[in-house]
Amino acid sequence: PAEIIERVKSGERPSFRPSANVGCHLEELGQLMQHCWAEDILERPDFNQIKVQLRKFNRENSTNILDNLLSRMEQYANNLEELVEERTQAYLEEKRKAEALLYQILPHSVAEQLKRGETVQAEAFDSVTIYFSDIVGFTALSAQSTPMQVVTLLNDLYTCFDAIIDNFDVYKVETIGDAYMVVSGLPVRNGKLHAREVARMALALLEAVSSFRIRHRPQQQLELRIGIHTG
Repeated sequence: PAEIIERVKSGERPSFRPSANVGCHLEELGQLMQHCWAEDILERPDFNQIKVQLRKFNRENSTNILDNLLSRMEQYANNLEELVEERTQAYLEEKRKAEALLYQILPHSVAEQLKRGETVQAEAFDSVTIYFSDIVGFTALSAQSTPMQVVTLLNDLYTCFDAIIDNFDVYKVETIGDAYMVVSGLPVRNGKLHAREVARMALALLEAVSSFRIRHRPQQQLELRIGIHTG
Protein backbone atom coordinates (compact mmCIF):
# COMPACT_ATOMS: atom_id res chain seq x y z
CA PRO A 1 0.00 0.00 0.00
CA ALA A 2 2.81 2.45 0.81
CA GLU A 3 4.37 1.90 -2.61
CA ILE A 4 1.02 2.47 -4.31
CA ILE A 5 0.47 5.70 -2.39
CA GLU A 6 3.93 6.99 -3.32
CA ARG A 7 3.39 6.18 -7.00
CA VAL A 8 0.05 8.01 -7.02
CA LYS A 9 1.54 11.03 -5.19
CA SER A 10 4.51 11.23 -7.56
CA GLY A 11 2.18 11.88 -10.51
CA GLU A 12 4.06 9.54 -12.83
CA ARG A 13 3.18 9.49 -16.53
CA PRO A 14 1.39 7.49 -17.71
CA SER A 15 -0.66 7.60 -14.53
CA PHE A 16 -0.39 4.59 -12.23
CA ARG A 17 -3.39 2.27 -12.50
CA PRO A 18 -4.28 -1.06 -10.82
CA SER A 19 -3.55 -4.23 -12.74
CA ALA A 20 -6.71 -5.89 -14.08
CA ASN A 21 -6.14 -9.65 -13.98
CA VAL A 22 -8.46 -10.97 -16.67
CA GLY A 23 -8.26 -14.47 -15.21
CA CYS A 24 -10.05 -13.33 -12.05
CA HIS A 25 -13.15 -11.91 -13.75
CA LEU A 26 -15.00 -11.56 -17.03
CA GLU A 27 -13.09 -9.92 -19.85
CA GLU A 28 -15.96 -7.44 -20.31
CA LEU A 29 -15.76 -6.52 -16.62
CA GLY A 30 -12.04 -5.87 -16.95
CA GLN A 31 -12.67 -3.61 -19.92
CA LEU A 32 -15.32 -1.73 -17.94
CA MET A 33 -12.84 -1.21 -15.10
CA GLN A 34 -10.24 0.14 -17.51
CA HIS A 35 -12.79 2.52 -19.04
CA CYS A 36 -13.64 3.84 -15.56
CA TRP A 37 -10.06 4.97 -14.93
CA ALA A 38 -9.40 6.23 -18.47
CA GLU A 39 -7.18 9.34 -18.70
CA ASP A 40 -9.76 11.14 -20.85
CA ILE A 41 -12.81 11.80 -18.66
CA LEU A 42 -15.02 11.75 -21.76
CA GLU A 43 -14.18 8.07 -22.19
CA ARG A 44 -15.29 7.20 -18.65
CA PRO A 45 -18.83 5.77 -18.35
CA ASP A 46 -21.35 7.45 -16.06
CA PHE A 47 -23.28 5.58 -13.37
CA ASN A 48 -26.21 4.80 -15.65
CA GLN A 49 -23.90 3.15 -18.18
CA ILE A 50 -22.14 1.24 -15.40
CA LYS A 51 -25.49 -0.02 -14.08
CA VAL A 52 -26.49 -1.29 -17.51
CA GLN A 53 -23.18 -3.08 -18.00
CA LEU A 54 -23.15 -4.68 -14.54
CA ARG A 55 -26.74 -5.87 -14.84
CA LYS A 56 -25.76 -7.42 -18.14
CA PHE A 57 -22.89 -9.28 -16.45
CA ASN A 58 -25.06 -10.44 -13.53
CA ARG A 59 -28.31 -11.51 -15.16
CA GLU A 60 -28.26 -14.87 -13.41
CA ASN A 61 -27.78 -13.33 -9.95
CA SER A 62 -30.08 -11.26 -7.81
CA THR A 63 -29.79 -7.60 -8.71
CA ASN A 64 -31.06 -6.26 -5.37
CA ILE A 65 -27.62 -6.34 -3.76
CA LEU A 66 -26.05 -4.95 -6.92
CA ASP A 67 -28.57 -2.11 -7.16
CA ASN A 68 -27.99 -1.27 -3.51
CA LEU A 69 -24.23 -1.22 -4.03
CA LEU A 70 -24.49 1.00 -7.10
CA SER A 71 -26.88 3.32 -5.30
CA ARG A 72 -24.44 3.68 -2.42
CA MET A 73 -21.58 4.34 -4.84
CA GLU A 74 -23.59 7.02 -6.62
CA GLN A 75 -24.61 8.62 -3.33
CA TYR A 76 -21.00 8.61 -2.17
CA ALA A 77 -19.89 10.28 -5.40
CA ASN A 78 -22.57 12.96 -5.05
CA ASN A 79 -21.67 13.59 -1.41
CA LEU A 80 -18.02 13.83 -2.38
CA GLU A 81 -18.82 16.44 -5.03
CA GLU A 82 -20.81 18.47 -2.50
CA LEU A 83 -17.96 18.24 0.01
CA VAL A 84 -15.42 19.37 -2.59
CA GLU A 85 -17.68 22.28 -3.58
CA GLU A 86 -18.14 23.27 0.07
CA ARG A 87 -14.40 23.15 0.76
CA THR A 88 -13.68 25.08 -2.43
CA GLN A 89 -16.10 27.85 -1.45
CA ALA A 90 -14.59 28.01 2.04
CA TYR A 91 -11.11 28.27 0.52
CA LEU A 92 -12.19 31.04 -1.86
CA GLU A 93 -13.79 32.98 1.00
CA GLU A 94 -10.63 32.75 3.11
CA LYS A 95 -8.57 33.76 0.08
CA ARG A 96 -10.82 36.80 -0.44
CA LYS A 97 -10.38 37.83 3.20
CA ALA A 98 -6.60 37.40 2.99
CA GLU A 99 -6.43 39.49 -0.18
CA ALA A 100 -8.60 42.21 1.35
CA LEU A 101 -6.27 42.36 4.35
CA LEU A 102 -3.23 42.43 2.05
CA TYR A 103 -4.67 45.38 0.11
CA GLN A 104 -5.22 47.25 3.38
CA ILE A 105 -1.61 46.76 4.44
CA LEU A 106 0.19 47.27 1.11
CA PRO A 107 -0.32 49.34 -2.04
CA HIS A 108 -2.43 47.58 -4.66
CA SER A 109 0.45 47.30 -7.15
CA VAL A 110 2.76 45.77 -4.53
CA ALA A 111 0.07 43.34 -3.36
CA GLU A 112 -0.52 42.17 -6.94
CA GLN A 113 3.19 41.47 -7.42
CA LEU A 114 3.32 39.45 -4.21
CA LYS A 115 0.25 37.45 -5.26
CA ARG A 116 2.00 36.54 -8.51
CA GLY A 117 5.05 35.41 -6.54
CA GLU A 118 7.22 38.19 -7.96
CA THR A 119 9.98 40.04 -6.13
CA VAL A 120 8.95 43.61 -5.37
CA GLN A 121 11.56 45.99 -6.72
CA ALA A 122 12.36 49.16 -4.78
CA GLU A 123 11.48 52.38 -6.62
CA ALA A 124 12.66 55.97 -6.36
CA PHE A 125 10.15 58.82 -6.71
CA ASP A 126 11.43 62.25 -7.72
CA SER A 127 8.63 64.25 -6.14
CA VAL A 128 5.82 63.36 -3.74
CA THR A 129 3.84 65.10 -1.01
CA ILE A 130 3.50 63.65 2.49
CA TYR A 131 0.83 64.57 5.02
CA PHE A 132 1.20 64.12 8.79
CA SER A 133 -1.34 64.94 11.46
CA ASP A 134 -2.00 64.30 15.12
CA ILE A 135 -4.56 65.32 17.73
CA VAL A 136 -3.74 68.37 19.83
CA GLY A 137 -3.72 67.42 23.53
CA PHE A 138 -4.17 63.72 22.82
CA THR A 139 -1.91 62.65 25.71
CA ALA A 140 -3.94 64.62 28.25
CA LEU A 141 -7.21 63.45 26.71
CA SER A 142 -6.07 59.82 26.90
CA ALA A 143 -5.10 60.22 30.56
CA GLN A 144 -8.64 61.36 31.35
CA SER A 145 -10.30 58.56 29.36
CA THR A 146 -10.62 54.80 29.70
CA PRO A 147 -8.77 52.57 27.20
CA MET A 148 -12.04 51.65 25.45
CA GLN A 149 -13.01 55.31 25.16
CA VAL A 150 -9.66 56.05 23.48
CA VAL A 151 -10.12 53.12 21.09
CA THR A 152 -13.64 54.29 20.23
CA LEU A 153 -12.42 57.85 19.65
CA LEU A 154 -9.64 56.79 17.26
CA ASN A 155 -11.89 54.31 15.47
CA ASP A 156 -14.57 56.97 14.89
CA LEU A 157 -12.01 59.56 13.78
CA TYR A 158 -10.10 57.31 11.39
CA THR A 159 -13.29 55.87 9.93
CA CYS A 160 -14.28 59.45 9.14
CA PHE A 161 -10.83 60.23 7.70
CA ASP A 162 -10.71 57.06 5.58
CA ALA A 163 -14.04 57.91 3.97
CA ILE A 164 -12.79 61.41 3.10
CA ILE A 165 -9.39 60.48 1.61
CA ASP A 166 -11.09 58.07 -0.82
CA ASN A 167 -12.14 61.19 -2.75
CA PHE A 168 -8.53 62.21 -3.43
CA ASP A 169 -5.54 60.76 -5.28
CA VAL A 170 -3.70 59.76 -2.10
CA TYR A 171 -2.53 56.62 -0.31
CA LYS A 172 -2.77 56.11 3.45
CA VAL A 173 0.60 54.89 4.67
CA GLU A 174 -0.17 54.17 8.32
CA THR A 175 -1.73 55.24 11.59
CA ILE A 176 0.24 55.13 14.84
CA GLY A 177 -1.74 56.15 17.89
CA ASP A 178 -3.22 59.53 17.02
CA ALA A 179 -0.77 60.06 14.11
CA TYR A 180 -2.22 59.82 10.60
CA MET A 181 0.14 59.62 7.59
CA VAL A 182 -0.91 59.98 3.96
CA VAL A 183 1.10 60.40 0.74
CA SER A 184 0.31 61.42 -2.83
CA GLY A 185 2.45 60.75 -5.90
CA LEU A 186 3.21 57.17 -4.93
CA PRO A 187 2.89 54.27 -5.46
CA VAL A 188 1.19 55.66 -8.59
CA ARG A 189 2.87 58.76 -9.99
CA ASN A 190 0.53 61.67 -10.72
CA GLY A 191 2.88 64.29 -12.15
CA LYS A 192 2.68 67.61 -10.29
CA LEU A 193 -0.77 67.02 -8.83
CA HIS A 194 0.36 65.48 -5.54
CA ALA A 195 0.71 68.77 -3.63
CA ARG A 196 -2.74 69.91 -4.73
CA GLU A 197 -4.33 66.58 -3.78
CA VAL A 198 -2.82 66.57 -0.29
CA ALA A 199 -3.67 70.24 0.33
CA ARG A 200 -7.31 69.73 -0.66
CA MET A 201 -7.48 66.58 1.41
CA ALA A 202 -6.07 68.42 4.45
CA LEU A 203 -8.72 71.15 4.14
CA ALA A 204 -11.43 68.49 3.91
CA LEU A 205 -10.11 66.77 7.05
CA LEU A 206 -10.02 70.08 8.94
CA GLU A 207 -13.61 70.75 7.98
CA ALA A 208 -14.64 67.28 9.15
CA VAL A 209 -12.84 67.72 12.49
CA SER A 210 -14.70 70.98 13.14
CA SER A 211 -17.97 69.06 13.34
CA PHE A 212 -16.54 65.86 14.86
CA ARG A 213 -17.84 64.98 18.30
CA ILE A 214 -16.10 62.84 20.90
CA ARG A 215 -18.64 60.35 22.24
CA HIS A 216 -17.58 60.44 25.89
CA ARG A 217 -16.77 64.19 25.85
CA PRO A 218 -19.26 65.79 23.44
CA GLN A 219 -18.54 69.33 24.71
CA GLN A 220 -14.83 69.15 23.87
CA GLN A 221 -13.76 70.39 20.43
CA LEU A 222 -11.19 68.17 18.75
CA GLU A 223 -8.21 70.00 17.21
CA LEU A 224 -5.96 68.64 14.47
CA ARG A 225 -2.29 69.55 13.98
CA ILE A 226 -1.17 69.08 10.35
CA GLY A 227 2.22 69.03 8.64
CA ILE A 228 2.78 68.79 4.87
CA HIS A 229 6.05 68.31 3.00
CA THR A 230 6.75 68.11 -0.73
CA GLY A 231 10.00 66.87 -2.17
